[in-house]
Amino acid sequence: MRYIRYAFLATLGVLLISVSLANRGFVTLKLMPDAVAELLGFNMTISLPLFVVVLGGIVAGLVIGFVWEWMREYKHRREAQIKAREVRKLERQVGKLKTEKHKGKDEVLAILDETG
Repeated sequence: MRYIRYAFLATLGVLLISVSLANRGFVTLKLMPDAVAELLGFNMTISLPLFVVVLGGIVAGLVIGFVWEWMREYKHRREAQIKAREVRKLERQVGKLKTEKHKGKDEVLAILDETG
């Protein structure tokens, strides 16, 4: 299984390198359209290779998706945390009740009660 993973990663690496080498031309990114920039009086621009723009867009999409999913699952994590806290509390109560039940009894009878 490890070799399949290495083969996949190597293929992905070769693919990304070939796409990057094929798209080395520079493109200019603008913050706003020209009409809005004239209205406001400024427009930030940056020139980057096309592969940086494409790969950066993919990375930004993945990060946004992960954050979105993390926020969406908050209620499930919170409910699991509450249930785990409740389980610990009930386990402590059961342990306390077992010790109270066996007070004043013979040790042999206490052992038999625990197994049965």
